[in-house]
Amino acid sequence: MPITNITTDPGALSLTVVGDYPVPVERLWEVYADPRQLEKFWGPETWPATFTRHDMAVGGWSQYHMTGPDGSMSRGWWRFVAVEPGRSFEVEDGFAHEDGRPNEEMPTMRMVFTFEPTSTGSRFTGVTVFPSVEAMERLVEMGMVEGMKSALGQLDAVLAEGGAFAARAAAPQLANGR
Repeated sequence: MPITNITTDPGALSLTVVGDYPVPVERLWEVYADPRQLEKFWGPETWPATFTRHDMAVGGWSQYHMTGPDGSMSRGWWRFVAVEPGRSFEVEDGFAHEDGRPNEEMPTMRMVFTFEPTSTGSRFTGVTVFPSVEAMERLVEMGMVEGMKSALGQLDAVLAEGGAFAARAAAPQLANGR
């Protein structure tokens, strides 16, 4: 598993994930930009994700749900704050109600994803910033760190499928449903 580091910093209210991958930055970016590839690793192994909207542009939204082994669902959303294609994107990240509305009873976080070339491929750095120590503790207690490890642990297999995705034209982003 190419995740090289996961750290929490209560002083900075942050969770940082770093991974090194033996693929070009463009390939690593592609798996986040294409909702069909993203859903193959975004949820933990036992809670796979389904993206029903993925509008990767400033002001755009992603909506998704993760389905647990018992059929229960956890819903989430991203609102894109910044997008620098091939380099980085920033989202506001939150939980959602069944109808897709943001669940304001749960914390909303900021996530910045950065992609950079290395001598052996590329590096992914994901920094999640929480609104408070209480919010950070709550989400860590809910299993966020373990969930991230499980989810990103699936990324290798998705990246290995590169030939199949590279052979076809870039898929249009999902804007208003499947």
